[in-house]
Amino acid sequence: MSEPNRGPATAAADADSYRPEAIEAKWQARWAERGTNGPDLERAERPYYNLMMFPYPSAEGLHVGNMFAFTGSDVYGRFKRLQGYQVFEPMGFDAFGIHSENFAIKVGTHPAKLIPANIENFRRQLTRIGLMVDWRHELSTTDPAYYKWTQWLFLQLFKAGKAYRKYAAVNWCPECKTVLANEQVINGFCERHPGTRVEQRTLEQWFVRISEYADRLLADLDDRTKMDWSDTTVTAQRNWLGRSEGAEIEFALEHGQAIRVFTTRPDTIFGATFMVLAPEHPLVADLTSAAQRDAVDAYRAAANAKDLVSRKIAERDKTGVFTGAFARNPATGRMIPVWIADYVLMEYGTGAIMAVPAHDERDLEFATKYGLSVVPVLDDNGRLMDSGEFTGLPAETAKGAVIRWLETSGAGKGVVQYRLHDWCISRQRYWGPPIPMIYCDDHGAVPVPEADLPVVLPPIEDFRPDDSGVSPLARHGEWYYVPCPVCGRRARRETDVSDTFLDSAWYYLRYPSTGFDDRPFDQELTRRWCPVATYIGGNEHAVLHLLYSRFIAMVLHDLGLVNFDEPFTRFRAHGLIVKDGAKMSKSRGNVVVPDEYITRWGADTFRTYLMFLGPFQEGGDFRDEGIAGPRRFLDKVWGIVGECVREDMCGGEVRHDVTVKWHQTIRSATEAIEGLHYNTAIADYMKLVNALRDTNCCDRQVVQDLVIMLAPFAPHFAEECWERLGHRTSVFDELWPEWDPALAVEDEVEVAVQVNGRTRSRVTVARDAAEADVVAAALADETTARFVGGKEVRKRIYVANRLLNLLVG
Repeated sequence: MSEPNRGPATAAADADSYRPEAIEAKWQARWAERGTNGPDLERAERPYYNLMMFPYPSAEGLHVGNMFAFTGSDVYGRFKRLQGYQVFEPMGFDAFGIHSENFAIKVGTHPAKLIPANIENFRRQLTRIGLMVDWRHELSTTDPAYYKWTQWLFLQLFKAGKAYRKYAAVNWCPECKTVLANEQVINGFCERHPGTRVEQRTLEQWFVRISEYADRLLADLDDRTKMDWSDTTVTAQRNWLGRSEGAEIEFALEHGQAIRVFTTRPDTIFGATFMVLAPEHPLVADLTSAAQRDAVDAYRAAANAKDLVSRKIAERDKTGVFTGAFARNPATGRMIPVWIADYVLMEYGTGAIMAVPAHDERDLEFATKYGLSVVPVLDDNGRLMDSGEFTGLPAETAKGAVIRWLETSGAGKGVVQYRLHDWCISRQRYWGPPIPMIYCDDHGAVPVPEADLPVVLPPIEDFRPDDSGVSPLARHGEWYYVPCPVCGRRARRETDVSDTFLDSAWYYLRYPSTGFDDRPFDQELTRRWCPVATYIGGNEHAVLHLLYSRFIAMVLHDLGLVNFDEPFTRFRAHGLIVKDGAKMSKSRGNVVVPDEYITRWGADTFRTYLMFLGPFQEGGDFRDEGIAGPRRFLDKVWGIVGECVREDMCGGEVRHDVTVKWHQTIRSATEAIEGLHYNTAIADYMKLVNALRDTNCCDRQVVQDLVIMLAPFAPHFAEECWERLGHRTSVFDELWPEWDPALAVEDEVEVAVQVNGRTRSRVTVARDAAEADVVAAALADETTARFVGGKEVRKRIYVANRLLNLLVG
């Protein structure tokens, strides 16, 4: 700890009350002037990349939940800086996408005009709250200098065979006029337009082969050296990947073809009495009989009109139609009927199932409705019956045995399948990075040459989508028609834009390298700063954003472009803020607007209150009356610092009990902040301040340590206090205080006293006191004596420094 370089502070200045508005403006200006928040990226010896998920810049500005998240991330970054790390804490804006475009349409403004104003407002708010952001490396996904490299990333995927184009059934919202992910369909309706029923369409779109990486994506979740992630997030990712072991079985058709099915229960194959195919299955047209053709065609047309999510809802009434075809069950040799039903989807498994109605509720409901056979093959003890050579085997044992028989007989094989499917990145909207492909009649899909990137999004005025399923970009021939890069003949640009998840899957790589125009990320800087040391974000992104980012890192690693394959070493999801016990919403009129509170209370009081609400990973309840407490606390610290400057006001030597409290606070706060239990650290600071006030203690070393520990939570306040104490340098150039283990232990302990097993009192004794001395102190205690009532103590049980149980009678 450096000794203070005493400045010209006067007693009059020290007596001034805490005025946050002036102090915060002063230190924000000084940080900007001195470059306090920007580490030397090229020379950092202890680099620490501390990242908060970048925000979507909405027109409403940042709400209190955003501020809670950003402040919590910033507290941790400032804490690591005080531990001697060079901390990089950048900021950017996830500004492309349907939310921005829809809002622009709603207010009648072009998104290219709307977004810059929103970003400016966000930047103002983030600066005002006092984040340690290195604004030199700000980025926006809408900047051609950024999405040039998003397009470059797509080209690397394409060249590596990881991006391809195919026709696929998709959810289509007639109101949004674009494709929706399954997660955006709620009970058959669009999540953005609850009154709009979602349709199914078949479109040719670009996909990325994330499914090829399913094994690695799953395996790394168990590697804590690569991924120190919240258990809830790991579980969410594991469930989304959806690994299942089973068998792929072939059921031969009468005319020579075969239907392949995947099942996790090959042991029940003897009970398979019919088959069900998805209406879109490619074999349906061939196997349907002439007599059933009209019925099948009508059913397929009806199924095609439904959205994919509605078809997955298992509780609804099952419908289907017989194709007129039969397939041979390879286990029983019997010919079983083949049906189609819309509850079977092409995107799951093989698009076909073997139905075992005796042991599957969905199949039983279908069989009951249509009068199909039900054959039980499991008894009450879970053993196989009526299953040939496998009869009598426990089901788990039979799975492996049946798979071996299938492989020997050539009727099937054991396989592992995943719920994860390839990632569709095509969007039929305007506001996004154009996918850098060109279509030539002679050469097909041709990538845009890297030298021609970026493919700039043209500033068209009629950017509203229509019902055609084609992007508005196709309406502009001056942009749409271009020469083929191979032959030079007239060709057409791809008009779909890419999913915003592609923008955000690699943005952390760009931050350190924003100064380079000739590469997406500098190799040396990337090796020094990546992977991200700590990443904080919302649970709503626990699956898709994180999964896609992990996938892209793996691909880049495999291509030799980065030296890691997991992008975020430590991930923690922040909690949620409610207001007076209720979820915040405009309709309730209870949305907390941060600007109003910062104006009244100051950013540091607001930050401290937010972090005091509850554990950071759980969140808390924002109540207006609660913010006064943190302000009073800061006023107390301000007063103690003033007394420390006026040394004649101090009470002399630090009492031993205060020394113990001081070292205990350093230890507990260090552990609490490392675990993101910020509320616990602040509570410990409050206890220490009370101890200092109660004993009239303003020892310089104790006060300086307190200011340093408070700095991550109230940075402007701490800087001002540090200057008042006579220092010329930033408090963030100091080192986090250390505690003495010997001084962090109380000389006395409180021991609970039980009489016949029930706690009756507590006594204070010397630490590690002899059992006899503890018993004597207990019996001398008036409350204990009353419950003993003069009876003989027959037995005593003593747990050192914690508990004494007296058995009397």
